[in-house]
Amino acid sequence: MDLAKIFNAGLSYQGYRELVDNLVAENKTTGNNHSTELVNFTKLNVQRMNRIDKTVFLSEQELAEVGSNTQNFKWLLIGDAWCGDCAQIIPLIHKVAEATKGKVQLRIVSRDAFPELIGEFTTNGAKSIPKLIVLDNDTFGMVITTWGPRPESAQEIMLNWKANKNSITWDDFEKSLHLWYTKDKGATTIKELLNVLKISQKLHQRNEANLPLQ
Repeated sequence: MDLAKIFNAGLSYQGYRELVDNLVAENKTTGNNHSTELVNFTKLNVQRMNRIDKTVFLSEQELAEVGSNTQNFKWLLIGDAWCGDCAQIIPLIHKVAEATKGKVQLRIVSRDAFPELIGEFTTNGAKSIPKLIVLDNDTFGMVITTWGPRPESAQEIMLNWKANKNSITWDDFEKSLHLWYTKDKGATTIKELLNVLKISQKLHQRNEANLPLQ
């Protein structure tokens, strides 16, 4: 699998947002399924992304943590406009990448565009998105680490629903999940992404020096 080719075929965040807006205008969404249900989800998700774009910002401390990164990475993100988690997370991934001032290049691809990619980067066997793949800038095709599909606390809500489907409806699960996202205001996701950046730098340095990670 040519990760460099897939990365180069991806969209910047701005390009992704423009694509989504154009698709919604045509009653479509990203991926191969353009059902009314997924298009309606997409319209709701545009509102979610707009809200995060306008209201969530990295703190001075978080910007300082981003600034401590000295390495260049490529972030290959698998995501789709119909996915609620993607709507809550992709704008935050963009904000962290943007704060690196060019050291992290972000590109977004639809899950359906490269099925072999999500097939390689499943989560416990599931093709869950969003999925962030960190590529070493020097070797390009080398995977440093991955993150996703959602922050740990949100993942616990998902796992609790899966374990209690007889008593928790899908609608109740969705309400609980997005209520958590709203209350958290991106803080946990940003914290985990900063940790991804920190781990990536350590792994890059280890690989460069051929030393074990401490």
